[in-house]
Amino acid sequence: MKKFVVFAMAISTLIGYSQKKKNGTIYIEHPAINTVESMTKAFVEGDSTKVSTFLADDFKSYNGTNTNKDAKGRTKKDFLGGVDWWKKNVNYLSVVRSKGAYPDALNYKDSDNDDVTWVQTWEDISGVHNKTGVKIDMPMHRLFVVNKNNKIKTLITYNNGNVWTNVRESYVDRKNGNIYKNHEYINIVRKMVHALEHKDVDNAFSFFDEKARFIDLDTPRGEFRNLDEEKTNFNKFLEAFDITSIDVSGYPDFLHYEQGNSKVVQSWWTLRVTRKSDKRKIDIPLLLIHDFNDDGKIVREIAYLSSKLLED
Repeated sequence: MKKFVVFAMAISTLIGYSQKKKNGTIYIEHPAINTVESMTKAFVEGDSTKVSTFLADDFKSYNGTNTNKDAKGRTKKDFLGGVDWWKKNVNYLSVVRSKGAYPDALNYKDSDNDDVTWVQTWEDISGVHNKTGVKIDMPMHRLFVVNKNNKIKTLITYNNGNVWTNVRESYVDRKNGNIYKNHEYINIVRKMVHALEHKDVDNAFSFFDEKARFIDLDTPRGEFRNLDEEKTNFNKFLEAFDITSIDVSGYPDFLHYEQGNSKVVQSWWTLRVTRKSDKRKIDIPLLLIHDFNDDGKIVREIAYLSSKLLED
């Protein structure tokens, strides 16, 4: 039995080794990396003449996320035109290595890659489109093929194309729903706020869905309070303050967005309270944003007010 176990382990080891096969060498420093990073620097500077010196005459660039099987790629002339486009249309352009990342140069053993070096990079590209104000801020992965003359002959780029959709759409005016001055959802918000004013807690919170979320300026990012927690907080508030009145400022708006079918009421108020400890009267500007579901229940409340005004 012992001999069988040893034999089995030996076979397993041989199989493990047989599954590994080297196919070249990876370099952390290489002339091809220098070429790629120098070209990128010239690209960011908008120097198309200098960029041209790093590209082979038969250069082609490709969008790595393009599903068109017949894509021909962009020529050297096209790419250099792109350098000029970025210079004219994007402010504050930056391309830097992603945190913790660095480029690799790969020399493959197979015959198809004897005369070239592949360079792969992980970078962050950022800038501001100067016509639309759309912010560009995303990771980018690129693969370069550098020939034996240390010229880039191929570039394949992988990034998020949604930002360009946003840029294109921002060139024209487009409606995204309707704004209402009067609406049943506005009525609900008014009834809810004035129920709070009159300390009718159960009635006020009856307008909320049982899974509603509550957020304010003091809420840590990514966190929220549930319905029971918000009720508790409000009751504690009533222990320390008397509400004199809650008065609307201007008028509320109901926004029915086409995108996502979102239903939102924005309302502006002045919260007038008296602090019980010292009888000090305090007026606090308050902005409330309420999201509604299809059943007419409030599913989220965001409150913008300065709690420091209550402490001064």
